[in-house]
Amino acid sequence: MDWFTASDYWMTRLVFQRALAAVYLVAFLTAALQFRALIGRRGMLPVPRFVGQVPFRRAPSLFQLHYSDRFFAVCAWTGCAVSVALLAGLDSLLPLWGGILLWLVPWVLYLSIVNVGQTWYSFGWESLLLEVGFLAVFLGNDEVAPPVVVLFLLRWILFRVEFGAGLIKMRGDECWRKLTCLDHHHETQPMPGPLSWFFHHLPRPLHRVEVAANHVTQLVVPFLLFAPQPVATAAAALMIVTQLWLVLSGNFAWLNWITIVLALSAVRFPSDPPSVPAAPLWYESVVLAVAALLVGLSYHPVRNMISRRQVMNRSFDPLHLVNTYGAFGSVTRVRHEVVVEGTADDVPREDSDWREYEFKGKPGDPRRWPRQFAPYHLRLDWLMWFAALSPAYAGSWFGALVERLLENDRDTLKLLRRSPFPPDEPPRYVRARLFRYRYTTWRELRETGACWERTYVREYLPPTRLAETAQRS
Repeated sequence: MDWFTASDYWMTRLVFQRALAAVYLVAFLTAALQFRALIGRRGMLPVPRFVGQVPFRRAPSLFQLHYSDRFFAVCAWTGCAVSVALLAGLDSLLPLWGGILLWLVPWVLYLSIVNVGQTWYSFGWESLLLEVGFLAVFLGNDEVAPPVVVLFLLRWILFRVEFGAGLIKMRGDECWRKLTCLDHHHETQPMPGPLSWFFHHLPRPLHRVEVAANHVTQLVVPFLLFAPQPVATAAAALMIVTQLWLVLSGNFAWLNWITIVLALSAVRFPSDPPSVPAAPLWYESVVLAVAALLVGLSYHPVRNMISRRQVMNRSFDPLHLVNTYGAFGSVTRVRHEVVVEGTADDVPREDSDWREYEFKGKPGDPRRWPRQFAPYHLRLDWLMWFAALSPAYAGSWFGALVERLLENDRDTLKLLRRSPFPPDEPPRYVRARLFRYRYTTWRELRETGACWERTYVREYLPPTRLAETAQRS
């Protein structure tokens, strides 16, 4: 079928596939380096306990069939290896069916991780990577030109990502409608980056321009993705520029980067495509069947998107094939941080020698400038931001975190920047306190060298020792 493929998108597919492989690599590397403390057998939310309560049909995963920390590590590092192979173009050296199977491997592995990851894997970019990764399976390799229907469905995902995010902002917080959200967002976002302080101190009229430009990019430009070229390319390029602006202003794991990868699928790069035979009938049949399935599954995300009760980041099927997205439907006006401290004193008092645990990404020491970690995802640091919003967000794992700190658990301490206690001398007590953080002014920065100013708010967790934590767990 002549209409089935688009040979002029040959270079587009190549760029898209290599970029997606890079995102896969970051995702698997994040899983491999953090899983033991988060969801391992002795993790804060252990996989064995989860799969014992949730049936396979609700959370399909290889780890429903078997789990051990070693097996999880093998799966995560295998995902890294396959991602590197795809990044290097191994799929182009295989027959068409071989390339399809190779792209299927990281999707199955990452689906298995996400479906047992619980709270640590509840972010929208997990489902987005799986939805995009599933479509990439059927994009083909050098034996065929890119299928038109798959390219269209990739744009359909990008449309839902951007338009859904735009709608939930307009329906959510009034500051988006008043163009004032960025007066607060750069200061209160989950994990600021090294330039966030400067973005916060931009003139307020420029913040209004930023918000207005965001509304245009998310509520108007997505429709242009389905326009003829070069309009679609221009629309995708504008989205890429917007996402790069967000990359500079904060640490949002790989959310911005997977969105950029999606936008690349709509860009038509000038190239001279090679001459290839028509796509085989079996391949056309598989792609069209998958497309029909995904169009049918789009009903629930579209219904949610146009609903006045729109929700963000939800999957409507256990395979995460078609999902709904959105971010920052509301923006917090005040930043709170949970500061965790320990002491070796036998009796905890206010004047005890309390030593603060330093996290890698979340604000702690007011003089320590934020670092750039994205696209790498510091999962504990992100969840600590939610814990500061409400203890209810941390109810399932915060007690286990404190217990691991009281044990000087090696895997848990690897998630931190620094522990104030030697490996063989764990703290006697651990406590948590809530502070209000605000960015310093230019004058305060010059005088103190601190980018944050913090004020004590209240006790978050009273001094707790190991026996008490074990009883609460």
